[in-house]
Amino acid sequence: MSFAMPSEPFSPPFVRLVFNSDPMAVRHALKALFDGRPLRFLSEDARGTAEIVLSEALNNVVEHAYAAQPGQIEVSITVETGALICAITDHGLPMPGEQLPAGRPPAVSDLDDLPEGGFGWHMIRSLSHDLAYRRIEGRNELRFRLLTDAT
Repeated sequence: MSFAMPSEPFSPPFVRLVFNSDPMAVRHALKALFDGRPLRFLSEDARGTAEIVLSEALNNVVEHAYAAQPGQIEVSITVETGALICAITDHGLPMPGEQLPAGRPPAVSDLDDLPEGGFGWHMIRSLSHDLAYRRIEGRNELRFRLLTDAT
């Protein structure tokens, strides 16, 4: 896993991580993101939202884009006033139809028997802003904005 911050003194805080596509690497990457500058200064609410969206999106890359095959994931985050601007890129399989999933949650008839999955894209869509996906030259790129209290 590599970690970088820009050297320009007047640029906004920026974080970039590149790591292998496997569940443990995602866990370590998330820990590095939220333990490091500048994300460790997020409020509890902003941090919780960012953790949910990033972990859902990254785990989808591992499970679906790479389908348990080796590969790398890149996460770039720019901190702006009141928002995190996030980009996740990979060279895995494209999203079906090269479009974002609709994100409709599964039907639930019994709260004691909730389905194991199916809520991820609903949560990503509900908690993020300006969500966009594109496939460029064999690469998936997911971009979104997360609101924060950052200044």
